Amino acid sequence: MGAPVKVVDYDPNWPLIFEREKAKILSVIAKKVVAIEHVGSTAVPGLGAKPIIDIMVGMRHLSDAQGCIGPLETIGYEYVPEYQVSIPERRYFRKGPSNVPNKHYHLHMVEYDSDFWRRHLLFRDYLRAHPRTAKEYHRLKKELAAKYRFNRDAYTEAKTLFIESIVAKASGSNRLKEKGHGEKK
Repeated sequence: MGAPVKVVDYDPNWPLIFEREKAKILSVIAKKVVAIEHVGSTAVPGLGAKPIIDIMVGMRHLSDAQGCIGPLETIGYEYVPEYQVSIPERRYFRKGPSNVPNKHYHLHMVEYDSDFWRRHLLFRDYLRAHPRTAKEYHRLKKELAAKYRFNRDAYTEAKTLFIESIVAKASGSNRLKEKGHGEKK
């Protein structure tokens, strides 16, 4: 049995933790990085989450990730190549104490402005702009964490429909804004 899925209340320190980690990452691979973003639920104020900071690193070319493995290892990251099978457009790293099964940091290295990059930012930004939807997502995650307590894959899969619906809404509203039909705030 794996570690239980645990969704905790929002921690206002998460953005600060991200900024400190971002500085460490840039200290070893800045020349290869186009942009770094805090993504996932810990990047949305007020949203409960698994206490893992998701970091998305935008690269000019995904092949540049290979040269980052060694430098990232010097600051504690472990490269996990087997995840390329399920998500070939991403290079995945994790960091945290060895006694913590899912670690504290997940680093997703992708091509800057790729579909992966855009979808993750659309989802994050939509939840940031729509607190009611973020609360709905938090409620869903707590229900799924209880239902799939020891099955992370099932927990993740069960969130997919909700996530895809939000990305679709966010994509649609972005298209309207680009055409000059967006709502004014």
